[in-house]
Amino acid sequence: MRIAIPLVQGRLSMHFGHCEQFAIVTVDDESKEIIKREDMAPPAHEPGALPRWLHELSVNVILAGGMGQRAQQLFAQNGIEVVVGAPDNNPEELVTQYITGKLQCGDNICDH
Repeated sequence: MRIAIPLVQGRLSMHFGHCEQFAIVTVDDESKEIIKREDMAPPAHEPGALPRWLHELSVNVILAGGMGQRAQQLFAQNGIEVVVGAPDNNPEELVTQYITGKLQCGDNICDH
């Protein structure tokens, strides 16, 4: 499993489209352990670019603070599950909470 987390200053960016980097975290499905983390600069922010790029990187899930409905639809079309309302935290902690079913998500902070 590969999980993408938009980052600003090493922590979850509350709006994925304005992030500095994405942490791409690879998780072993069997052991539920983090195998690897890669921080990558995203392509220019334009409609459809991020979902295509993350799909090409074999990402299965994106954890975000907020994301517009159209972006969520584009991710779904690319086979990527979207989790919104994730708290401001570091990528490893967010992934660990997600894979153990303990991630506490709030409201989608994006209204467009």
